[in-house]
Amino acid sequence: MTRPHVLLSVAVSLDGHIDDRGTERFPLSNAEDFDHVDRMRAESDAILAGAETLRRDNARLLVYSDERRARRIADGKPEFPLRVTVTRSGDLDPDLRFWHCGGASLVYSRTPETTVRHLTETKTFSEFPEILDDLGARGVKKLMVEGGTSIHTAFLEAGLADEIRVAVAPMLIGQATAPRFVNPAEFPGGPARRFHLEDVTKVGDVAVLRYFPKVTS
Repeated sequence: MTRPHVLLSVAVSLDGHIDDRGTERFPLSNAEDFDHVDRMRAESDAILAGAETLRRDNARLLVYSDERRARRIADGKPEFPLRVTVTRSGDLDPDLRFWHCGGASLVYSRTPETTVRHLTETKTFSEFPEILDDLGARGVKKLMVEGGTSIHTAFLEAGLADEIRVAVAPMLIGQATAPRFVNPAEFPGGPARRFHLEDVTKVGDVAVLRYFPKVTS
């Protein structure tokens, strides 16, 4: 069984935050970067976001470009990538947009009972490698992980990320309690380990950095 290539995608402010403390999502990226993210979604077999991200952003995890969706269909793929979420409690709002658009969805839950079993398939899991094993068995070759903080932390702590895409926005959030890319954790190799920087791209006023965390610099 081959696990999928795991791409973590995140946008951060210059002071390292992925959002502010407001009740609605704070837009860090620009239109060019959003389009670039849409292209990466179209190139993926599955897109994953944690349950808290769904709750906070009411995220749909769709490919928005008509042309890209048409190209997927022409290549014999589903119009949309498989949309995946992960939950500890199984408590998910059935009214979220995630369940009512965009083709197939899948829930990985710590508990077999979820509030959305009537809307989607649910698989139980104990550790994050089990998620990759199951997705690999489903034919997923490329998984795009869009957060949030606890999900990115879990993938990095377990050494499961193959690539990290960081879009650095030219702004400062300045709020000590605003969420960050990852939580404190025991990451493989500790603070002395340096990832390989593959490239840096200017996308409007955003700098996009690609790191390969399984390769040392």
